[in-house]
Amino acid sequence: MMKRIIQISCVLALVVVLVSCKNAKQKLQEYVKTYNSTAATFKADNVTLTTARGYINDDKIELRFETDLEQNESNKIKANQSFPKLLKEMINKNEIPKELVEEGIQFDAYFLAGDNTVLVKEIINKESINELLQK
Repeated sequence: MMKRIIQISCVLALVVVLVSCKNAKQKLQEYVKTYNSTAATFKADNVTLTTARGYINDDKIELRFETDLEQNESNKIKANQSFPKLLKEMINKNEIPKELVEEGIQFDAYFLAGDNTVLVKEIINKESINELLQK
């Protein structure tokens, strides 16, 4: 009887462990939900709004950083310098989790002008994350 109780306990413990382990797609969904719920408190120079959108079938998250900047060459140059630094800071603060990138989730990050045109785009994936962190 005691042996049977131990077996049942072990099976239940295994089920709990397996259920608590999330796969990358579940983490992607959770990240997007959490990111968007805290987006109102996000602070960065010129950023007026930030949002995340998940693409489960593509293992991709799109991060949009809307700004009050005008679309011109001067602002593109400034954005090319400041945006990678912002993303690096977010990775270091775990606002963009390395864990997700290592699990194959790609982040497409867009720094947008006030008219929603792209000033700069950065792709964060397994191949590019180390280069971005060295900038």
